This record gives sequence, C-alpha cells and structure tokens, in this order.
Amino acid sequence: MSKSLIIVESPAKVKTIRKFLGPEYMVEASVGHVRDLPSSSLGVDEDKGFAPHYQIIPGKEKVVSELKAAAEKADTVYLAPDPDREGEAIAWHVEELLRDKAKDIKRIQFNEITKRAVLEALKHPRDVDRDLVHAQQARRILDRLVGYKISPLLWRTVKRGISAGRVQSVALRLIVDREGEREAFVPEEYWVFRALVQGSIGEEFRLNLVKHRGKKVAIGSLAEARALEEEVQGKPFDVTKVDSKLRERQPQPPFTTSTLQQAANQRLGYGAKRTMGIAQRLYEGIEMGDGNVTALITYMRTDSVRISDEAQAAAATYIREQFGDKYLPGEERVYKAKASAQDAHEAIRPVDVSLVPDMVRPSLTAEQYNLYKLIWCRFVASQMAQAVYRDTTITAECGETQWQTKGQCQVFDGWQKVLPGEKDNLLPELEAGESLAVHAIEKEQKFTQPPARYSEASLVRTLEELGIGRPSTYATIISTLEDRGYVEKREKAFVPTELGRVVCRQLLENFAKLMDVHFTAQMEGALDKVAEGQEGWDELLSTFMDDFNPTLERADKNMKTVKGGMETELRCPDCGEPLLIRFGKAGAFLACKAYPTCKYSSNFVRDEHGHLSIAPVQQIVVGICPQCGSDLVLKRSRTGSRFIACSGYPECHYAAPFSTHVKCPKCGKGEIVEKSSKKGRIFYSCSTYPACDFSTWNEPVARECPECKSPYLVVRTTKQGTVLACPNRECGYTCSPSDEDE
Repeated sequence: MSKSLIIVESPAKVKTIRKFLGPEYMVEASVGHVRDLPSSSLGVDEDKGFAPHYQIIPGKEKVVSELKAAAEKADTVYLAPDPDREGEAIAWHVEELLRDKAKDIKRIQFNEITKRAVLEALKHPRDVDRDLVHAQQARRILDRLVGYKISPLLWRTVKRGISAGRVQSVALRLIVDREGEREAFVPEEYWVFRALVQGSIGEEFRLNLVKHRGKKVAIGSLAEARALEEEVQGKPFDVTKVDSKLRERQPQPPFTTSTLQQAANQRLGYGAKRTMGIAQRLYEGIEMGDGNVTALITYMRTDSVRISDEAQAAAATYIREQFGDKYLPGEERVYKAKASAQDAHEAIRPVDVSLVPDMVRPSLTAEQYNLYKLIWCRFVASQMAQAVYRDTTITAECGETQWQTKGQCQVFDGWQKVLPGEKDNLLPELEAGESLAVHAIEKEQKFTQPPARYSEASLVRTLEELGIGRPSTYATIISTLEDRGYVEKREKAFVPTELGRVVCRQLLENFAKLMDVHFTAQMEGALDKVAEGQEGWDELLSTFMDDFNPTLERADKNMKTVKGGMETELRCPDCGEPLLIRFGKAGAFLACKAYPTCKYSSNFVRDEHGHLSIAPVQQIVVGICPQCGSDLVLKRSRTGSRFIACSGYPECHYAAPFSTHVKCPKCGKGEIVEKSSKKGRIFYSCSTYPACDFSTWNEPVARECPECKSPYLVVRTTKQGTVLACPNRECGYTCSPSDEDE
C-alpha cells in the first residue's frame, strides 16, 4: 500500500494529526528549523551574491536522519510547517535535505488543526513559495550582517558579550527616548473644580467646571483658584441644558497577534513571550478528558482580522441558540484590515465556537483557560449586535462659569453579554431652568504628568503602528532586550538600564540611519515586496550594504570606548577624584577614577530627572560576628542572592549563606538557604549540598500549614499580590503574609 509522509514543525501536532488520518499517512516533526547559518562565523559570502552557508543545526542530526528514512518509504512528502514566512523557510530547508530521498515533495498549509482543515489542505498541495523563502532568507541574512558586524564594535568599546540588532536596537531607542522625555519633563500646575449639587429629586451628584467667561478653564495657581472659588461662592447653580441621546458601541474585531499580546498583557498580566507560548499549545492541541487531543484555536501568528464564512456562520448559529436573534447584527460583520497587513490567513479564533471555555476548563491549566476564554469571548463578541447606551449630559451655569457632568445607562447589552463593558452612571432626571442646591465647591491641585513608560502592551502597539518588525517577532524583540540587560521592568513598565542607555547612544552616534524608525519601517516594506516577488532579495541586500559598509568603516574608526568607565559629576568620597560608571557582571556601578590607588566603589541611583547620586548604604544588623565580635549585616552578592557578612570586612572575612531557618524537607539535617544562579535567578537549596540536592524556586517560610501540617509555607506572587502558600499543591492552602513575614 502506498504511503504519504506529512512533516510538521512541532511534535505536539504529530499526535493530533495522526488521529485524523488513516494508516496510509506517516506524520513526523522537524522540531522547528533543521538548518541555519553557523553560530561561529558570519556564514554569508558577500562577494558571491550574499550566498548563505547553511548547516544542520547542532543536535538536529538525528531528526534529519529520521526524516530522510521516512521520506524513502513515502511516495509523496507533504511539508506542513506553520503557515507563515518562517514556516515556508522551514519547508524549503527540509525540501533541500530530502531532495535526494523523496520521490515527490509538496507543500501544504492549514490555519487550524482539524480533520476538515488537514484533509482540505491535502487536496490542494502546491510547491514551496520561493518568494516567501527569499523574503525570510533576506531578513535572516540582513539581521546576521548587522548583528555580526556591529556587535564586535560594542564588545570593544562597551562590554563583551552584548549585541546589536536591526530591529531590537530601534525598539531600545523607543524606550530610551521615552525615558529622556520623562527626565526632561517639567510638570505644570493646574486646578480642577467640582461642585457637589442636588436637584429637587434624586441623589446628589458632581458637576465639573468646564468654562470660565466663555473660555476653556485654565487655572494655574492657588491665587487664581481662590479667586474663582470666591467668584462662585454663594451663587445659584441653574440647569441650562439637558441632552439625552442614544449611542451605539460596536464590538472590536477578533484578535490579531498584536492585539492578543496587548490584551493578554493588560487583562491577564502575561508578557508577549508567555502569551505566545500558551497560544502555541492551544493551537497544537490539548489532551481532553476522553484522551483525544483537540486543537482549540486557529494559527496565532497573523495580522488579519478576517474570518472564514464557515466560522462566521457557526458563530451566528451559536449566538442565535444561546442568546436569541436580537443579539445578531443587522448584517454580517466585515472588519477592515490595516493597509500594511499581509492578510495571509484568518484572525485568531476558536476552532469550534461551541467549545465554551467552561466546558474545556478541566483539561486546561489556569493560564491556558484564561487565554482561551479571552480569545473565545473576543471572537463571539465580534459577531454580535452592538451595545446601546443612553448618554445624558447636564449643563449648568453659575455666574460666568459653566459646569457639566455626563452619565450613561445601558439600553441593550449586545456584544457586552459575553464581554461586559462600561458600567451605568445614572444621573437624576432634571429639566432646563431648574435650580440646584449646592452642598460644596471642591477644588483640587494637580500637576501635568510625564509621558508614561512603555509597558509590553503599549510597546507592541507602538511597534505595530510604526511598522517595526512583524507580529511573530514582537515577543523575541522584547525578550532579547531583557536578556541582554538593556531594559528592566519597574511596575510592569520598561526602564532602560545604564547599559541600554550607553548602547543606544553609541549606535545613534555611529549608525543614525540604522536607528531611524522610518528607515526600519521602510526595510519591512522592502521585505514585503520580496515576498510578493516585486524585488529581488539579493538586490535588497546589495542596496543596504552599499550604504551600511561605509558607515561601518567610519564607526570602526570613530566609535569612542567607554570600557574604562564614563566620567560623572560625582566625586569620590575617599579621595575626591571623579567617579566613573563602569559595567560589571552584576550591572553598572560607580568606581573611582584613581583605581587601583583608590578602590572606592558604590551603587548609584537616578532621580526622576536623570541626575545621578551615590546609593545610600543600608545595612541590616542580624547578629554578632563569631570571629571578631563586630556586627553581622545582611548583604547581596553580585548575582542578587542575600548572604550574611561581617561589617568589619576586609579586616574580617566571615560570611555565611542567608538561611530561611526552615529545615530541609528532604534530608532533615540542613537548613534551606538562599542562592542565585550566574544569570541572577534566586533559588533555595539545602545547606548540606552536595550531600543533599534539594532545591526550589519558591522562598520557604518557617510557618506550619494549618490544613495539611506541612512544616513550612512558600512565598508566591499572584495577580492579587504576594501570598503564602502550602508547597503541597494538593492542599491548596494560601494566606496573606503578616507584617512580620514581610
């Protein structure tokens, strides 16, 4: 019997697809990319038309051998990686490796992992799209040339081991520029006025001052505020107008990759990388209670808001059966994609709309359930009737001032039946000419605020609006900036580190065009033209390098080194010499310019205007040194973990790990102590290591669980804050930490 071989990217898809097909189909996985440029060299021959030197990725030799063996047994090989440029490139690389083994090779793609979609794809095989492959290859070579040529300059002038990237560096510039705007921001004072009033019927409500003497209110000082307060004090408030009108609020379109990442960050607190990882599992399939693997969502890398006619009809049927005809829109909803959208396949939606989130909840982890519910609700809402509100605006006058308030009442919930939205804000029923009783005039001093730092959601939105990168790259861009130590998160917002500031400045001074937002967006447009067959990939690279190489040569000569440290206005408290910002394994620190004659060093802080100051030394005394009798103080290592050390250092070298005073649950002999990895991640292990190999990521607290009598609890961080939890997952006990624990 003839056999066909289907090759997908992920092993997780193999089991799902095998369930759909009979014994005449073999299904194997490439486990992502099988070939790439070498990591130890440039791997691109610029003199021969930018010819890439691909090699099998180390560790993938066995996978390639298995694919070749399977291809020899098959009459037809169907390449079925993900339906995007990256997937097209993987299909081409596999095709190149199997060309001598396979009799016939075809490319298929499907947007959802269902029996119908897979069988339909098998009916419409095609050749690998060389234009899409060339676009991905051009992007890969472009990024390789930029990274491998600029990074050594940064190693020489800033710090070894860091990197530059064509897109990541522009994203870094956005974050650094925003921080600069905040530091240069000068707040301006302004005052707001509210009047607490009441009509003849109904409860009291507040009016906001909107105009004074026919002009928009602009009160910039306490003196002006007091003058206006005296002007209206004791004067009557009369209603001059009551406007009431209906307002329709339309649903948002189903998710694209970008909007999914934004919504997951804002509503669930998930980062882009975490969101895409969860979505990948929902796309590839989840094992349900009956043992079958079921794919729950369509492909999650898309910039399209389009959905298929079949999915739209299924949604309409579900809405009609569950909520009634009045919840269906008057006509089918068609959402318009952005002009720059590739629109290669559908928006992100549930594969089967009848699989309500609560039905599949027992088979999902908490984060999978949360994301599936978000996707399901957004899709169903996008196909429902609009919500209708009655908006009411009350306008009143007092002397030469005009005051207003707005209220709303939901008339019909529509799509908000599945995605609850605005709350009612009811106002009393009033008529023009009615006088209001004034209970209080409230004034409040405020100051204008600097532009907000980028969160993951706002950074992804900005990258998309500016045309920088593509939906599939946003998560990688953000994780690269964090992994390189260029940015850190404070209160869920990105703040550039000293290293990030320096790298950004070096690149701006020497590669201004590469760091230009509009140029980066133009390159994305050029890559799109390659994908559409309108431009040659080698021509694009040649044009880029004709401009880039001279710039690189100038940078090689002119880039200033900061390896010895960047001089600041601060002076060494020991010798009076200038202090320098230097970069170590644990980050930036201050060091005396006179080193090694003077060995002073310290951490530093920046205020809201970017001014540097020496960080205050805060030492917590925890005991007496057993060697010299001085105070023992709590300190942190270069990698972040706490430890106990003698305050008499360097005369006394006594030090000990920070103990949680919790006995090791595995050996019962040692105590659990705090440690940190080379990359700075805190963990806890037994003090008798290596005799006992117990370790955990969660900080133990010496408190017995009141339910299962576990001898200790652990600290966990949730969306609601920090809690103490039982380490025994089956127990599930949690409580808020007391002040003593904190």
